[in-house]
Amino acid sequence: MKTILIFSLAVMLVSIGFSQITLAIETKQEPQPPQIPAPSPSPEPIRTPTPAPTPDPFPEESDIEKIEQLTNENNNLKQQNNNLKNQISILKNENLKQQFEISELNDIVKNLKEITMEQIRVIQELVNNLKDVLFEKTFFSRFHL
Repeated sequence: MKTILIFSLAVMLVSIGFSQITLAIETKQEPQPPQIPAPSPSPEPIRTPTPAPTPDPFPEESDIEKIEQLTNENNNLKQQNNNLKNQISILKNENLKQQFEISELNDIVKNLKEITMEQIRVIQELVNNLKDVLFEKTFFSRFHL
């Protein structure tokens, strides 16, 4: 029984030592470089599209028609410009009205604040008077008893 035990220990020690040697050999090996892949075919270049020719802005019109069309466009733009100027003046007038209303409202708020502060002062004075009256009544009523 002892011999079997000693024999099994010896086999285990030898197998552990052998496995360490093989692992050490495997770790000392240098890795192989990866295989170089075969070259892929080069892609075809992207061709630029041929631009379409730009059409004439006034195809086959005479000079007189071009002048009339440009005159009409100019008149339309002048009319739009005048309309915009009128709108600007209207908006400026409305702005001035609103600023005036704001200043009036600020004055009203200021007056209301002053009135409120005066009312608070009056109420505080009345409360102090009430305290004095109550104190006198309670104080004098205790002394008269």
